[in-house]
Amino acid sequence: MTVPATTPTTPATPSASTTAAAGAAASAAGAEALRPHAEDAFADELAALAATDDRPRPARWRMSPWAVATYLQGGVLPDGTVITPKYVGPRRLIEVAVTTLATDRALLLLGVPGTAKTWVSEHLAAAVSGDSTLLVQGTAGTPEEAVRYGWNYAQLLAHGPSRDALVPSPLMRAMSEGMTARVEELTRIPADVQDALITILSEKTLPVPELGQEVQAVRGFNLIATANDRDRGVNELSSALRRRFNTVVLPLPATPDEEVDIVSRRVDQIGRSLDLPAAPEGLAEIRRVVTVFRELRDGVSTDGRTKLKSPSGTLSTAEAISVVTNGLALAAHFGDGVLRPGDVAAGILGAVVRDPAADRVVWQEYLETVVRERDGWKDFYRACREVSA
Repeated sequence: MTVPATTPTTPATPSASTTAAAGAAASAAGAEALRPHAEDAFADELAALAATDDRPRPARWRMSPWAVATYLQGGVLPDGTVITPKYVGPRRLIEVAVTTLATDRALLLLGVPGTAKTWVSEHLAAAVSGDSTLLVQGTAGTPEEAVRYGWNYAQLLAHGPSRDALVPSPLMRAMSEGMTARVEELTRIPADVQDALITILSEKTLPVPELGQEVQAVRGFNLIATANDRDRGVNELSSALRRRFNTVVLPLPATPDEEVDIVSRRVDQIGRSLDLPAAPEGLAEIRRVVTVFRELRDGVSTDGRTKLKSPSGTLSTAEAISVVTNGLALAAHFGDGVLRPGDVAAGILGAVVRDPAADRVVWQEYLETVVRERDGWKDFYRACREVSA
């Protein structure tokens, strides 16, 4: 027996007035949230794209694959609306990710920590389904119920197994409604729980043996998972599960300028949400943070003349964003509002020195062999020495 699901239909193209009203309502709903969901934070852009998008759309998609890629990569619409880039990187990667979601294959975003896997998955779900909240957060303690379904035990004890007593997981809801579900940190989930996805992804079916029923996925359903193999506590994916995914590897930013652009954009967005003043003079410090992270990450100075030891941490772009945001808060609340070396020095030290014994030696060697001799870095050197003392 199959649990009834909503009859699959292809949604009509929304009118400009309808999408504009929806965008305004979503913007108002997320205005007070500390960190609005993507569909709320960028509701105006999503509404503008949907209103002008006249390309074919897969079943239950809010917009065409071309429009989804434009939302992620940015562009200018025919009516002059500017779509800001959400992901700065090779467009082809995003196109492959989007077209995977338009097929019956699930999408696995793979990469080292800090390569925007979660950010990309959230924005893909927001653009495709208008809802990025059908999420399973992977941890070492994630139970199978989070992937399949659970039970309302009060109902279960009172009336026995029934549809009313069943508590659907985000994946079950996505299957029934033809939506995009997300699984974060898939490799942190225990192997036996991971394998609960195999039937869902291969048969597009979720059995409910207690009821003698099953939930069949309707058109529009798909899954985006993220994973990395650099952190501790990683559970390798079985070959059977890995075959159910198309894998897209998100790389680290290719150039310093690209990474500076990413950090600047995100710091500006986060700063606005926290009511921090803009720091137009902070670009030099952002570039300095990115330079330090890239040199220590790559194990060589920018000019290629000095080989360096790398610390135990990842020194990702996401960590650079955190360092600069914290520095901006220090400058705003305890300084003159201008981002200076002293505002970022402590944050860099915290990001680099994760292992107090080994990493502190790496950091001190870097300060003395590279930073100390670099033109224009004297203030930064003194600030770092001060916080390292």
